[in-house]
Amino acid sequence: MANPVVVRAEVVGTRADGPGRRVTVRCATAAARFRPGHFAALAAPGGSVEVLRRAVPVLRADGDALDLLLPADPPPVLDLIVPLGTPYPQPDAPACALLLGEDTQAGPLPALAEQLLAAGSQVAFVLAAATAGRLYGVDAARALTADVLLLTADGSAGLPLGDDPAALVGQALAALDADLLYTAATPALSAAAVAAATARGVRSWTAVGADLPCGTGLCLGCVLPVRDADGVSRLVRACTEGPVFDGARVRWSGLGTVPADVEGAGQ
Repeated sequence: MANPVVVRAEVVGTRADGPGRRVTVRCATAAARFRPGHFAALAAPGGSVEVLRRAVPVLRADGDALDLLLPADPPPVLDLIVPLGTPYPQPDAPACALLLGEDTQAGPLPALAEQLLAAGSQVAFVLAAATAGRLYGVDAARALTADVLLLTADGSAGLPLGDDPAALVGQALAALDADLLYTAATPALSAAAVAAATARGVRSWTAVGADLPCGTGLCLGCVLPVRDADGVSRLVRACTEGPVFDGARVRWSGLGTVPADVEGAGQ
């Protein structure tokens, strides 16, 4: 667990960051506990701070400050529960990792790349979006590595995403001889990337549920089927058991459903 704190955090900076706003808050305790993949639960304006919250990405920690990604400028003080969720695991030894991000969901990946590089690993990025204006983290990725591939659905930047993203990701994994895949993308793109990684015997870690409804486990709006180590599929909450999962264990075709073979289904 992330050992979160409930805090009213002062906003000390805000600026445009791609299609969103990067908001810096001062919260030394939470900043010390942050790892890439964690998120924050933000109290909804005018709602009950105990219940009505929404999940927002935590981009990075710097000293006593946290950077959050919000859709618009915030009030001067934010009511947060942070950090929450399970972060991206680190490899036991230096590795070559491909980091796949889509739109603003890619927000946590630069901090993850910094952590990997500091431990001696190599990193490369694939950043995707519907159009060039929705790409996120391109400059940050290029500041960390020369290996940055852009994919857009409309072909306005980089290569066309096309109808077979698994093939593109597979080619990138092969070119890098990658050991690991990390994704922060829509379920469709993550599923394709995980399939490509699995076919090559590459371990994958994927963040599922970037649009977590409450972030605290209360609303049960982020339930998904995951196959455990014992081979049994169970329904779990992305915000509490995740949002980062072993990509090969996520039942991608069963997202949004209750597969008949899931433990407890129909009981």
